[in-house]
Amino acid sequence: MTNSLGIYGGKTVVITGHTGFKGTWLTSWLLSLGSNVVGISDNFVTSPSHYQCSKLSEYIQDIRLDVRNKDLLSAAITDIKPDFIFHLAAQSLVKESYLDPVGTIETNTLGTVNLLNALRDLSNNCTVILITSDKSYENVEWEWGYREIDRLGGVDPYSASKGATELLIQGMIRSFFPKDGGTRIAIARAGNVIGGGDWAESRIVPDCIRAWAENKKVEIRNPNATRPWQHVLEPLSGYMALATQLAKDKSFHGEAFNFGPRGEQDHSVLDLVEEMSKYWEKVKYKITDSTMEVYESGLLKLNCDKAASHLDWNAVLNFSETVELTSSWYSTYYGKADISETDRSILIKDLTKKQITAYSQIAKERKLKWAL
Repeated sequence: MTNSLGIYGGKTVVITGHTGFKGTWLTSWLLSLGSNVVGISDNFVTSPSHYQCSKLSEYIQDIRLDVRNKDLLSAAITDIKPDFIFHLAAQSLVKESYLDPVGTIETNTLGTVNLLNALRDLSNNCTVILITSDKSYENVEWEWGYREIDRLGGVDPYSASKGATELLIQGMIRSFFPKDGGTRIAIARAGNVIGGGDWAESRIVPDCIRAWAENKKVEIRNPNATRPWQHVLEPLSGYMALATQLAKDKSFHGEAFNFGPRGEQDHSVLDLVEEMSKYWEKVKYKITDSTMEVYESGLLKLNCDKAASHLDWNAVLNFSETVELTSSWYSTYYGKADISETDRSILIKDLTKKQITAYSQIAKERKLKWAL
């Protein structure tokens, strides 16, 4: 089986949550493939914003609405008649879910149900990828990766909202979307994504970059927590590979797939910080001994054998390459402090495109079938 991302050329692709970290990278990638991208989002989730810096709104149809608004979302989807949908809109921060559990649960569950309900009225064929999270799984801190058939759950509002979303997705699919219908739906799970353009609060890479850019010391909490770190382009390549195959093969309808890095990508938070420090002149950090404000898992990783077997998908980058690509993006951004807003927009847009091209080229050189 050979996957080709050329299927997206000339197709109308909706991305919900397009102004977020993953959404901005996916928007940029699909534009480079010749897609007609329509973004649906209610706001900019961070400041600075990768999306705003790149001025991507000039190149796509940019729709502002909250996915919790059932009627507006339904009207938009019916009007657009998309060929593909990637649903990324979510409240994605564990810490924020403790501060606003109701908003988190509403956005992640009802937002997804509203989208599925809107799809019921589509008259055209549409391929839909619903992105949830590795935190959909009931984490029991075991050392092997979770499989798609393992138990869902969650001990915090964010994780619980994602587990609940998956149950709602399956109920909607079984009730309203038969395999022989025109709408095909699959679920994608991934986590611990890093890369340029992420400025979210309480994430290790943005925390370090913000501090080091101002010659400040960053506090490292939970330094021994182990994560399967992956560059943002890794799961995005998986999402697109899944959508490509789902459009061709109805047997993938209703299925869930994990997307994660190679097994040797498991490194501690401290390992990540020390690897990042190689690319910055002034690095300061200290490990805090304070009790964690909210629950954080010590170990969480995914088994991606299903994606390898059924989609011919495998991750591309090793740990060092992942950190280098991430750090070089930020060093370029912060190394051009005195340029105009217009020049910065061109710089960031071109930098992002160059990294996408480089990533795709590496995948081809390593003969990964999804990239050929």
